[in-house]
Amino acid sequence: MSQTTHKDEAKEEGALAPVKRVWYRSPFVAAVILGLCNFCAPGLWGAMNSLGAGGQQTPWLINAGNALTFCLMILTAFLSSTITDRVGVNFALFLGGIGFAPYCAALYCNNVFGTRWFVLFGAATCGLSAGLFWGIEAAVAISYPERYNMGKFLGIWLSLCTAGSILGGAVNLGLNATDDKAGAVNPKVYLVFVSLASAGPFLAFLLPKPHQVQRSDGKAVRLYRNTPLLTELGLTLKLLFTRDYLLLVPLVVQAVFPESYTFTFIASHFTVRARALGSFLAAVTRIIAANLLGRFLDSRTISLKNRARWAFIFLIVTRGAWWIWSTVLSVHFPTTEPIDWNSKYFGRTFALYIFLNITFQTHYLFLYFLIKNFVRKVDDETRAAGLLRAVESASQAVAYGTSSIRSFALLGSSSLNFGLWGISIIPAWLVVRRIGVDYFGAEDTDDSDEDRRLAGVVEDHRVAELEK
Repeated sequence: MSQTTHKDEAKEEGALAPVKRVWYRSPFVAAVILGLCNFCAPGLWGAMNSLGAGGQQTPWLINAGNALTFCLMILTAFLSSTITDRVGVNFALFLGGIGFAPYCAALYCNNVFGTRWFVLFGAATCGLSAGLFWGIEAAVAISYPERYNMGKFLGIWLSLCTAGSILGGAVNLGLNATDDKAGAVNPKVYLVFVSLASAGPFLAFLLPKPHQVQRSDGKAVRLYRNTPLLTELGLTLKLLFTRDYLLLVPLVVQAVFPESYTFTFIASHFTVRARALGSFLAAVTRIIAANLLGRFLDSRTISLKNRARWAFIFLIVTRGAWWIWSTVLSVHFPTTEPIDWNSKYFGRTFALYIFLNITFQTHYLFLYFLIKNFVRKVDDETRAAGLLRAVESASQAVAYGTSSIRSFALLGSSSLNFGLWGISIIPAWLVVRRIGVDYFGAEDTDDSDEDRRLAGVVEDHRVAELEK
């Protein structure tokens, strides 16, 4: 698609939404398509990792590969808004999905033939494309839905993302239900993943373009700005170094850093069939928890201020409890043998894995809620999404790097995660307490009378409408 075409689309984004609405251009359909795109790309990557170390017998090579993936993602995630501005949402999403199939194939070859170099090569291709994918899908997730439906949109999207783990866990559980020993998963699982990851990128062309989205509030979606390259990069850096974005960085880090620990934990201590069961049940509980949180964040009976504060307090307190549990368990781990589902130690160890997965998903959703509400300019939403994913990638690169060190991977990683959690609380609270008081996002809000009263902007809105 030519750049001229995207400039024309950018002009159309400023127009009012069409009077006649069609279902396939609604934010709901966009959420489903975005979720399916993720299901066939990062969702399958997550499914493989939720099996423990990409389904391999030991986690060390896979953790090193994942560290490489996230290092490369930092660059492409940071550039995602710039690339999208030039090639369009659909093609950017397509490019972001093409690197996952080689990684799935690499895991298959490593499992069957013992090929190690291919894992690192696949991790590199995955990283170069995944950063772009993460950046653009985050921008779509923030920009496409109406403010009062954002939690539902995020819940649908993240549910389909997580569905990859349900599929992977179900297939693997069926193939390995009698395998009560430690080891690698059945290689047939990877053939399913390779097929889906190869077809997934083409789903990107089904996603409605920004100017085609028909929101119920009648407002147009703006993702194209057609700003010069250096100007766009400068504006992205400027946003990164704003006070509130820097205050949220520790919260972003502690939200995503535990992923490597969680996957290393299950790979190191559980049998193949217990890992498969964990992959399946963790995905189901993550979907339920994310949708419940999304519904709460969309509530029209609770003020925006209280929604932000109550959700933050609940998420921080529960994650702190899990890290206390994890650190104590790491010091006094009950056994050196692989734990199966008929082991007497299964309950206390397996439950920790499930709870850590739930808090990963809910913290993830909450980050998008915060970004949507503290960004003041619509043009900054895409930049904020790309920066969010760049910070996530940098954090996970370090996390997987440390988890590839055997002596540090469990107790050391658990303690580090506990410390990051504690460091993030006060800086994040300084931003959260202003949501619904000073910050209502880049769009005019109609959340509740209390929201508007607290901000003191009711009359300002009336004046602005008259001036239009």
